[in-house]
Amino acid sequence: MGTSHRSGVFKKSNDGARLIITTIFGMVFGYFIGVSFPSVSLSKINLPSTLISSFDMAFNDDHRSSASRSFPENLGSGSTPATPKIYVPTNPRGAESLPPGIVVSESDFYLRRLWGEPSEDLKRKPKYLVTFTVGLDQKNNINAAVKKFSEDFQILLFHYDGRTSEWDQFEWSQRAIHVSARKQTKWWYAKRFLHPDVVAAYDYIFIWDEDLGVEHFNAEKYIELVKKHGLEISQPGLEPNNGLTWQMTKRRGDREVHKDTEEKPGWCSDPHLPPCAALVEIMAPVFSREAWRCVWHMIQNDLVHGWGLDFALRRCVDPAHEKIGVVDSQWIVHQVIPSLGNQGEAENGKAPWKGVRDRCKHEWALFQDRLANADKSYFSQLQNP
Repeated sequence: MGTSHRSGVFKKSNDGARLIITTIFGMVFGYFIGVSFPSVSLSKINLPSTLISSFDMAFNDDHRSSASRSFPENLGSGSTPATPKIYVPTNPRGAESLPPGIVVSESDFYLRRLWGEPSEDLKRKPKYLVTFTVGLDQKNNINAAVKKFSEDFQILLFHYDGRTSEWDQFEWSQRAIHVSARKQTKWWYAKRFLHPDVVAAYDYIFIWDEDLGVEHFNAEKYIELVKKHGLEISQPGLEPNNGLTWQMTKRRGDREVHKDTEEKPGWCSDPHLPPCAALVEIMAPVFSREAWRCVWHMIQNDLVHGWGLDFALRRCVDPAHEKIGVVDSQWIVHQVIPSLGNQGEAENGKAPWKGVRDRCKHEWALFQDRLANADKSYFSQLQNP
């Protein structure tokens, strides 16, 4: 009996010693394993996305204090799955690595709030865009012009004299967009701020000078007539007593719209081409969204006065002699007020405005040469593929 009792005690002692030794060995082994390998984060473990999403949901449910969040709570938590490799060649240039569902390729000039839900920002979306290139000296004239446009028209002022805050005296100025760059023309602004994707929200784009009298002009009726007659590029008729350059733009009192005219003998080699058709002047053109997409690409980056552009606008619509016209029943007066022209500098004894006029003529010649050379290059490539 005594022998059996001592044997049982000894066996229990051996089992306890083995348990202690095994535990110590496991702890030592675990320590060396731990220091031998870098730390492992969840993001580096290739888990199924559904499992990771479950982790995210559980994490967010535990920490969410309200139904909506104002900041990504799991930012930097390591629970974000790895970014997939994406290449979508049909995306806009430069955005090929983005999923199409996140690409926003077009914009607008709608003013938005700094608070609240984005979907509730806009009570009204203007359908048309009106731009004026202005100096403060013409503020009263611009004020009268802007009042001719309803809330359906977004007003955008390009300030060539750098004075913007003074326009706050007008209530509508608070809703307008103001862009300022000293001594620049409207075509300089248009090339840089009116990209077709930026103004894609607007059905028509007005690009107007500042010295236009609008007493006989109604913007809504003008849009109605443009749509009725299928005009993609247009302008209001001009009062014939002031600032008239081409017979094509002269207002006719017996019709709503005209699309052709008679000029001086020998000027119209083709009745469907400028200056007897397919012509509006650059002082007050109005473009459809589709036409502007083409015209913007034709505007030269360094030729800022736009001379010669009016004769080339026909390339952006087809047939041009049917889709370019003058709206006679909504007419304006070109007041011919020297403004931006006086922003030049006197050189070689010439007045500032003369230097500006010389630049205008030189740009017209440059534009004609560039267009002719581009045509020649294109057609030569067709002949010699």
